[in-house]
Formats: sequence, C-alpha cells, structure tokens
Amino acid sequence: MMTPPEVFSYRPETSQPDSPGWDVRVFDNRFPALVKEEYHSHTINGIYASMDGVGAHEVVVETPNHFHDLPDLSEDELTKVVAAYKNRYLALSEMSFIKYVLIFRNHGKKAGASLFHPHSQIIATPIIPKRINDELSGAQFTEEVLGKCPFCSMIEEELKFKKRIVLENDLFVALCPYAARFPFETWILPKRHMASFGSISPQEVRQFSSMLGGLLGKLKTVLNDPPYNFMIHSAPSGEDHLTYYHWHLEIIPRLTIAAGFEWGSDFYINPTPPEEAAKFLRGE
Repeated sequence: MMTPPEVFSYRPETSQPDSPGWDVRVFDNRFPALVKEEYHSHTINGIYASMDGVGAHEVVVETPNHFHDLPDLSEDELTKVVAAYKNRYLALSEMSFIKYVLIFRNHGKKAGASLFHPHSQIIATPIIPKRINDELSGAQFTEEVLGKCPFCSMIEEELKFKKRIVLENDLFVALCPYAARFPFETWILPKRHMASFGSISPQEVRQFSSMLGGLLGKLKTVLNDPPYNFMIHSAPSGEDHLTYYHWHLEIIPRLTIAAGFEWGSDFYINPTPPEEAAKFLRGE
C-alpha cells in the first residue's frame, strides 16, 4: 500500500480496509498542511502571534480509474464521492479543536493540482478562515437589512431573472453569480435553507451529485476542460443553526490571472458578464 491507511471508504462488505476493490477511499495526506494533534501551543512575540499547525488534511480518491474524472463518473459513483465528503465533514467537525472544515478540489496544474489521479481534499482548521468570517459577517449584516437569509433571497431573484441560471433541479440551482469575480465563475446552492453542508439529506446528496457532474461536464466540453478550483463554503463547526448563512459550492475556472490591480484592491476585472457566461454554458 503506497498511501497512508484509509480513514473511510466505500467498498464491498467482504472487502478488507486498505485492500483492492474500493470505490472511494479517504486517507490522511502524506504531506499534510496540518497535523491531527489536539494539543497546540500559542506564541506571542511582540505584536505577532502564532500557533502550531494542527487540524487535519485528508485526500478523497474519487475513483480507482486513473483516467476518469468527476464528470466521467456515473450518478451512483459520484453520489458516493459526495457521501464521502459528508461523512468526513461530520467526523472532522466533531473533533473538539476543529472550528472549520473545507472541502475543495484542484483540477489542472494551473489550479494547483500536483497529482493526475482524480481526487479532492479536505482541510480542517482550528480557526475560522478570514474569507469565511468576512462572508459570515456580510451575510449577517444583509439579513438585518433584508429580514431574511441573503442567499435565499439571491436564489429567489435568480430564479425569477433566469438569465444567470445554468442548471436547475428540484433541490438545487447552479448559477453564474451577479458581479462574478472571474469568467464563468459558477455556484451551486441548495434551494432549502441549510447553513451547514453536514445537514444535506440522502436525496439532496444524489441531486447535488447529479448537478455537480453535469456542471463540470459543461466546463469540460464547452470550455475545453479548463483548470479550476471548487470549494464548499459552509458554516463553522457547530453553527448549523445560522439563519443568515447558506452553504454553497463555488467553482472558479482559471481562465484569467489576477494581477496587480486585483491583488492591490481586491476588485476584480471580469471580461465575461455572468449573463453571457450562463448563456454559453447552457449551450444557447
């Protein structure tokens, strides 16, 4: 076995852990960004503060087929991948020192992928990332103004407007967000209000899997398989009750390069309006 021992897998009941015959395998990253140790120290040095790199860093191997990618998988196969995401999300969230669990996928070298075999990653951190804190703060402020979850309001508006919708099924919607930062930036959101990805039901797992596979398939065929990153944004661990936050998946195709203006201002120049991007992805 060339990988660390598996922490979770989908395999036949007669199959032994860490043996052939699996469908999806999850194991600790051999070169982790963070290590699974509950004890950690904080250091203060003048105005600077630091802490040990504790948390978790796992790899989700999505298929034993080296040449298959997510959009190549069957609905049942892709459902197992998303179900594995949920299993590990819940397991890591229950660790007492974990504050946030991020599920993400890097596709292509320009998106940071270092291995060709199809896989996703999960990193659990002892602090809430700044990006998520900013998103939470903005959502809370907007709820106070609107009187309801801003993500739920966004879904309602987009379903009425329709021009930024790429895909829709009974339980999810995929759209190119208003004022998208990047060309063909696309989000998948559940229609039911859920702050935490861990709250997803078995039926929602299947419909989310189907939509994710369909959307990635469109990127592969319509945009000639560009490098991309996707990330699942969810509420922090233990905060699945939030009324102002709504978990979602963001897909960022790497079609442009952020340069000095973007890095210096945090403003983004997007040459492809989201309405045109959605229309192109719909095949119109």
